Order: sequence, then structure tokens, then C-alpha cells
Amino acid sequence: MEHTLEAGQRPGEPPDFPAFVASRGRQLLRTAFLLTGGDAHLAEDLVQEALGRVFVKWRRISKMENPSGYAQTVLVNTFLSHRRRRSSTERVTDAVPDVAVVDPDPALRLTLLRALAELPPQDRAVLVLRFWEDRSVDETAAALRLSSTAVRSRSSRALARMRDALRDTLGTAAMDEAVLKRVG
Repeated sequence: MEHTLEAGQRPGEPPDFPAFVASRGRQLLRTAFLLTGGDAHLAEDLVQEALGRVFVKWRRISKMENPSGYAQTVLVNTFLSHRRRRSSTERVTDAVPDVAVVDPDPALRLTLLRALAELPPQDRAVLVLRFWEDRSVDETAAALRLSSTAVRSRSSRALARMRDALRDTLGTAAMDEAVLKRVG
């Protein structure tokens, strides 16, 4: 692959980067398109990354005998490194798993949210981190800048307040039934 002179370029003078991209960008994109098996979006991303790498070293690369060949090599290496990275992290699938939300009693959920909203902000934060986000006592303590003991005691008091509020709202029998539905 030989390098051609850009418009206004004198022999022996390196092309400027925008002119190089204008003259060789389509060729790089076509190569990337073929490398990716027809994935146009990934091809554009690879060309962008390869040109970014070339741009960083453009002063040196522009003085080479064949900067186009160098850019092509960078593109292929970018593609190969992308395939290696992707192979360990992404799994392509043709189906998105549908997970149904099992919430047999939306009224109970709203009641729980109202009871939670009545708690002081610090207690609410402890319960949300501990039970909604399923964090450990230590993780919750670190996030809220509290001691583990403070998280345990706040959690205990806040749950007791929630039970009292729910007992007042739902009644003891309804609350026990709702808890059994949730647990069972």
C-alpha cells in the first residue's frame, strides 16, 4: 500500500493529520467493517480509536515512508485487542431475559413506602441501604460514615418504628398475613 500526495503537499513533506484522515479514513472504515463482520457501529468505534492512537504519535508517523500502512496495522491491532477484551466480559445473546415482578399487593408496597417516608432521614437511609440495596452492616456504615454499632441500633429502632406504623395502618392480623405472603 503506497502513500499518495495530498492536495497542496510537496514531495518529502509529511501530510497534516486532517488531510491524512480525509484521504485514508474511508479505507480504514472499510477495513474495519470487514474485520467486524459487517458491524458498522463497531467499525466506526475501532477507526476512531485507531486514529486517536495514530494522532498521538502523528509527528513521528507522518515522517514514515508509509503512514497509511502504519494506520492500517494500528487498526488491526485495535480490533484484535478489542476482541480479546470483549471475549472475557460480554456475552452476545439474541434474547433479553424477561423477569416478571412479583408484587401481589401494590397497596402493601405503597403502605411500606409511606411508613418508610415517615422515618427520620438517617434511619431511612440505613434501612434503604441495608434491606433494599442488600448491603452489609459494614458497607452501610462506610457509606453513611457511621459505626457498625450505630447502623445496627438505628436499623433495629427504625424497623421497630416501621412495625408500629404498619400495625397501626394494617392491623396486627393483616400485617402478619402480609409478612407471611412476602416471606412464603
